[in-house]
Amino acid sequence: MLAPMDELVRHGPACDTPVDRAAMVHRWDELTFLHWRYEPAEVQRLLPDGLEVETFDGSAWVGLVPFFLEVGVPGVRSVPWFSRFAETNVRTYVRGRDGETGIWFFSLDAARLGAVLVARATYRLPYFWSKMSLVHDGPTIAYTSRRRWPDPGRGARSDAVIEIGEPFAADELTGLDHYLTARWALYSAPRSGLRHARAFHDPWPLRRGRVLHLRDELVAASGLSQPTGEPLVHHSRSVEVRIGWPTRVGG
Repeated sequence: MLAPMDELVRHGPACDTPVDRAAMVHRWDELTFLHWRYEPAEVQRLLPDGLEVETFDGSAWVGLVPFFLEVGVPGVRSVPWFSRFAETNVRTYVRGRDGETGIWFFSLDAARLGAVLVARATYRLPYFWSKMSLVHDGPTIAYTSRRRWPDPGRGARSDAVIEIGEPFAADELTGLDHYLTARWALYSAPRSGLRHARAFHDPWPLRRGRVLHLRDELVAASGLSQPTGEPLVHHSRSVEVRIGWPTRVGG
């Protein structure tokens, strides 16, 4: 086992590893982070060999993150019906044996089947095709998701209504705020071995948020226990993200 991660890595708001040769350029709009504490051992048992759960204040953290995504490929004209859709992911935070930190996705639900198939084939991420919506009503946003494929029999759902509040000032954000949101890489684990891809964007323009309604089955569908208590909430209106090509860890 690797040493506990508490405070060994200091997460700041800015990324210092630009992605010069992007495989994709994303725009993430109306994104809400909902995070809960978990026992590290519960999260660790679901991770592949080579990854260690990263903790903060003695806890692992699991996030439910709904948003609206626009995907672009450098040099390729975008197709609106294919490249713009709602997405929700369930994630935690990890590091590899070399000390690199990143996001581990337990699941990613998206409203475009074609995008799901492409992401599964290229980045080997656990995408699911779902019926989804994102609706504004004044200062509130309602996110809905119902899983279609794979495993349509379970039909895992997620429904959340979030009231968006005022922006955080830069000096109000804590180490925990940055730990939960300022992430610049992802991991995946196809049969050929652990993969790692970088991401780059400007610091999050974070706002406060409050849960008005939440009924979620996606976190439990990943094999974790149902989260308890009120989540920590952060919201961001929009950010543009450059995603790098996946590379084999240790290769």
